[in-house]
Amino acid sequence: MMNTPNVKAESYKQKSTFFNRRQRTIFIIAVASIFLVSVVLGGILIDEERITTSLNSRNLIPSFEHIFGTDWLGRDMFARTIMGLTLSIGVGLLGAIGSVIIALILGMIAATMGNVADNIVSWLIDLFLSVPHLVILILISFMFGGGFKGIVIGLMLTHWPSLARVIRAEVMQVRSAEYVQVSMRMGKSRWWVAAHHIFPHLIPQVLIGFMLLFPHVILHEAAVTFLGLGLSPHEPAIGIILSESMKYLSSGMWWLAFFPGLSLLLVVRSFDTIGSNLRRFIDPSSSNE
Repeated sequence: MMNTPNVKAESYKQKSTFFNRRQRTIFIIAVASIFLVSVVLGGILIDEERITTSLNSRNLIPSFEHIFGTDWLGRDMFARTIMGLTLSIGVGLLGAIGSVIIALILGMIAATMGNVADNIVSWLIDLFLSVPHLVILILISFMFGGGFKGIVIGLMLTHWPSLARVIRAEVMQVRSAEYVQVSMRMGKSRWWVAAHHIFPHLIPQVLIGFMLLFPHVILHEAAVTFLGLGLSPHEPAIGIILSESMKYLSSGMWWLAFFPGLSLLLVVRSFDTIGSNLRRFIDPSSSNE
């Protein structure tokens, strides 16, 4: 009986720590989300006249008037960077959505349509995972003629295997649950079971997988565009900006590559932070870490 207050104090302390951890996780997600929304809104609302040629303002170092400086044509690098990040986020959104849809369909087919379908999907997953994403992405983008269409299709077709493997494992685990077995014994079809029992269970995994795919998609888009096989050179994409700035680094114009590259890393890190904290927030197995 003498130990009861200590037990209650420890229990209260554990609950307090748990709630503080949840609040901290929500705060981190909110801050990262506000930053990303600000970038997108900035890219949409920014005045395009700021990226027009102004030969009187060429090669200006960062200042209060031009936070990221100007380039060799007098274009404001802050405006170009924000617009490039918005474009990269848009391309990444399409690529990530397509990859998630492919992963969800193939993962459910592998786990519900028998051994033959499972073997085929598993072989496809191993095939795509055996080759670096960037190599396949370049080949697919080149095959579809490059540009916006080529890079989006390439991103969709190259970033699904890891998530498909996770979804397949989750579906196989849920499929063996008692309530699913009862539904099947009652004569419910596979599609009914998949729609009413399996798919709702996959929503958290799909959401987390989508957020964790985003940084990879954006980085690979920037890499392929940097190599000249992605978006059009006329677009204010981050890959284009970094590729063009390489010609002027030897002249001491360090800000042309530094600020766009740092901004890209901050955006990628923000998406990764949101995905990691969402997994910690939603997944019961990691909520007590």
